[in-house]
Amino acid sequence: YEEATLRFLEGAGLSVWRPNPRQYVGRLSGIDGIEVLFQRTADIVQQVVTGGADLGITGYDLVAELAGDDPHVLVVMEDLGFRRCELVLAVPESWLDVTTIADLADLAVEWKRRGRTLRVATKFPNLTREFLLRNGVHYFTLVEGHGALEVAPALGYADLIADLTETGVTLRENRLRVLEGGVILRAQACLIASRKSLCHAPEKLERARIVIELIEARLRSRRYRLITANIRGHDEEDVVRHVTAHVATTGELGPTVARVYPKSGDTRSGWYEVTIIVPAHLLLEAVDHLRLAGSTGITVTSPDYVFDSRSLAFERLCRALEEGA
Repeated sequence: YEEATLRFLEGAGLSVWRPNPRQYVGRLSGIDGIEVLFQRTADIVQQVVTGGADLGITGYDLVAELAGDDPHVLVVMEDLGFRRCELVLAVPESWLDVTTIADLADLAVEWKRRGRTLRVATKFPNLTREFLLRNGVHYFTLVEGHGALEVAPALGYADLIADLTETGVTLRENRLRVLEGGVILRAQACLIASRKSLCHAPEKLERARIVIELIEARLRSRRYRLITANIRGHDEEDVVRHVTAHVATTGELGPTVARVYPKSGDTRSGWYEVTIIVPAHLLLEAVDHLRLAGSTGITVTSPDYVFDSRSLAFERLCRALEEGA
């Protein structure tokens, strides 16, 4: 998790420096007054709860499990785009008659009549308990999991497991399968903030804004591409009409059009340069339309950041702090 987080921060322009890999404190290069604490993912949540850390990057699964209703933890950005996983209920493949969560509820009732209790091994007791009860599974015992939970049914200390999975390969290798309707939570890395440390602390809040702004703009930039193309037209308005005839090339506010001054010096050539930002998923549609409109020299770049008129994530944080003040 640490390496993935460091790569993510570096991509957002927040490179972390520390004297050696064994030290637990570093700093953000080029930004004064911000220390970086290296902690276990579960400990990060607790540090934010107590105010020992102002911001934290950890798994949303841990936030939901350890601080689901804690008012001291504020989720600033729920999805940072990496370390995606699912918390799932998985049963042995030999349970041919148990394929859905409803089947599991029926099995729990049947076992209860026989004097037997369903045993579920998990490292997420709060989320698992809530999910089972919400889905009509009332007779079960949670077994605290240690190490690799996939072996619990085979070793006999649990009947099924509730565990994190990214690809499902490990589950299949241990002859387990996910129940239909058995996804407890979809999670990924998230950014959290401490109400306790940031409330009534304007200097800390301003430093937090720097981090939030850069991360938010970096994440937003992944959704866009910047296209530059040369196109002929009678004038700027004529070029704009041709370019904006397709929804993919209307841009955020509209295209930027500038006259091209050819090497020949002939300003009557009618060439214009068009620059436009387009949604990444509409890139090829935009390129095809520009070609049909007579464009040439089409280049595409990925912006490092896309800043909006204001930081929505930071505004949400400020509102949450005010509401709890």
